[in-house]
Amino acid sequence: MREITLDIPLGRIAALRNDGHGPRVLALHGWLDNAASFLPMAPYLRELDLVALDMPGHGHSVHLPPGTDYGFPLALNTLLDVADALGWESFCLLGHSMGAGLASLLAAACPQRVERLAVIEMLGALAEVPERTAARMREAIAQRGRSGRGLRVFPDVDTAVRARLQSQRVPGTGLEAAQLRLLVERGLRAVDGGFVWRSDPRLVQPTMIRMTEAQIDDVLRAIECPTLAVFADPAQPYLPDAERRRRVALLPRGRMAVLPGGHHLHMQQPEAVARVLREFLGAH
Repeated sequence: MREITLDIPLGRIAALRNDGHGPRVLALHGWLDNAASFLPMAPYLRELDLVALDMPGHGHSVHLPPGTDYGFPLALNTLLDVADALGWESFCLLGHSMGAGLASLLAAACPQRVERLAVIEMLGALAEVPERTAARMREAIAQRGRSGRGLRVFPDVDTAVRARLQSQRVPGTGLEAAQLRLLVERGLRAVDGGFVWRSDPRLVQPTMIRMTEAQIDDVLRAIECPTLAVFADPAQPYLPDAERRRRVALLPRGRMAVLPGGHHLHMQQPEAVARVLREFLGAH
């Protein structure tokens, strides 16, 4: 995949593109990942016109100005601006984790532009109970401005890979060092004495507002396009199997595929996941 940049009102967005001549697919990575998340699948998706973004605050893309928030309304507008910059009136969406959540919301909000939706390891969004609304806002406000601490400097890429490896939350279901290196190399920038993370430190602050389960259900019912949800076996704690099946059942034109793997299923089993995606997205 080749490096491209897209200038939108927010600023410069970086992406990787494979220049296939098939369906147009906008690929959205997960939280604190970047466009390299889709590199393992790229050799198996050559027929697609695949554009994998670095979302704002991630990878090589612009960070948000001070005083702004990385909430989903801004993210959805960014995605529409990116599609406009590409000259795409309609397109397919492919998302992993956070990117899958954003893709779900955009498909519901703009049915006239999204032809097909494929999500990996998320459908809808993470929910919050109404009784936690004020508490969540207070937690987010309390963390405001605390991201100004000095960034950790890694002496070399290997040290950064080991740090990312140790931060994986569920032992045995995460990525191996060779797979993580793809994300880490794109996620670092050189400084005196080594490397620091490129990602905006504000990304680790608590989200101020989340949707309720009822709001997410309404979003899923509004997704008009054919939808494929690809999940890992075993199910991950944040979306138990019963809940992910309940959500898929709300989709007017949805179906579900389950493959062995962990949260980064598409990087662990790239050929198997790509095979399912190719059939769904109409690549030939």
